[in-house]
Amino acid sequence: MGKRASMARGAAVLAFVAGVASLLPLAARADDDPDLIFRKTTVWKFLSPDHKLATYAIDDPLVAGVTCHFTVPEKGGWTGWLGLAEELSNASLACRQVGPIAFKEKFEQGDEAFRQRRSILFKKMRIVRGCDTKRNVLVYVTYTDKLIEGSPENSTSTVPIMPWGTSGEPPRCADWVKG
Repeated sequence: MGKRASMARGAAVLAFVAGVASLLPLAARADDDPDLIFRKTTVWKFLSPDHKLATYAIDDPLVAGVTCHFTVPEKGGWTGWLGLAEELSNASLACRQVGPIAFKEKFEQGDEAFRQRRSILFKKMRIVRGCDTKRNVLVYVTYTDKLIEGSPENSTSTVPIMPWGTSGEPPRCADWVKG
């Protein structure tokens, strides 16, 4: 009876872990999934997934013609595979004008353009947008925050708003900032 109870407990734990693992991608999913460009292994692991750097692209949801690329570390190992590892706060960011700039609606300085969970609970990487009204430049900052404490690690990228093709005079971001 002890062996049978132990096997039943083991099967229950395995079913629970499988159930949690199947739900984790949904819980860790961002508002809009970014486009994965590539991943590169940084630490090889023998029997579990490797640590990697992953590079993604997102289009600014409010500013057509701007794409941001960011690179974040992704934890390997069994805890990383299960989605239980807390990801590092490091991120790099590069945003560029990739077409004619068109604002879809007004925005506030520091509005969120993108967010992605970096742990199962409370930690998020964010990309926020602002406008340098004097220079007509969009400014993007990525950082990680946590319920209790954030991270001072950040990265900034700027996009000067330039004419594109024969589109004439580009819009001024100052005209699209609330307040």
